[in-house]
Amino acid sequence: MSALPPFNRRAPTEISPIYLSHYQATLLLQAKKAGVKSVRTSIDLNLTMVLAEVGDAGVVVPDGRVIGWDAVAEVEGNETGCFVVEGEEIEKVQTYSEVTDRALTLYPTPGPPTMLISGVPMHRIKGTNPLQDTLSKVRAAAPSGWVLDTCTGLGYTAIHASRGAEGVVTIELDPAAHEMAQLNPWSKELFDSPKIEMVLGDSFDIVSAFAAETFDCVIHDPPMFSLAGELYSGEFYRELRRVLRPGGRLFHYIGDPDSKMSASVTKGVVRRLEEAGFGKVQMVPEAFGVVGRKLEVRS
Repeated sequence: MSALPPFNRRAPTEISPIYLSHYQATLLLQAKKAGVKSVRTSIDLNLTMVLAEVGDAGVVVPDGRVIGWDAVAEVEGNETGCFVVEGEEIEKVQTYSEVTDRALTLYPTPGPPTMLISGVPMHRIKGTNPLQDTLSKVRAAAPSGWVLDTCTGLGYTAIHASRGAEGVVTIELDPAAHEMAQLNPWSKELFDSPKIEMVLGDSFDIVSAFAAETFDCVIHDPPMFSLAGELYSGEFYRELRRVLRPGGRLFHYIGDPDSKMSASVTKGVVRRLEEAGFGKVQMVPEAFGVVGRKLEVRS
């Protein structure tokens, strides 16, 4: 789709790491206390389930690897982290961004994990989970044809948009976010799907390099206004309109419409989108954003 430099694809591995959070660790310790011989659990953060053996030395997963009880107990005591576990050793899934000067951490939920950037979750998790949050955005965008996803993050949006589209080009500013996606079991399809092209760089600059009328749909899910004001600018909205085909659809995530801050930002967003040539701009409260279409210019 583009001539821009893509991310490197992840090299395949024969054995996937074992991932645990406090959700799985609590269940395993309860099984040990109950004296059961086996338990259904997940070793990839709720993506899939396996039947594990409850032994004296630890939990034996189907391929024979053993998760030691001391490691399980240590994971159970930390409710804010996801961990790679090898025997009695655990390592928290986190990294540091030299681009943003912030810490990035994989944060567990009852569904897929989200990513914390300096303690701020990148998905809605109150009363929902990252998967439902993603699906609400994708439903609002109604992707088809070629889709532009302006902010990759863990890649959930690109993954689910690709299932109803011809292809997705997704842009990520921060190599550290790319690293976190590589470490997240739920992001595997981001690297494996032939329908997804990943590009590293600043969306503000990269979008201007695309040819006009390249995409049928744009899903714009930027960081909050205070962190990336240029991605809420009229100049950037005009670029998004330029790369959309006539009648193309834009979904723009903004935030909780009931919060005072988001309500103020939304007014400015709607005004600038309309000034940039988007029509039928409407709120989509369940997706915490707005949708609009590229108006055709009539002579």
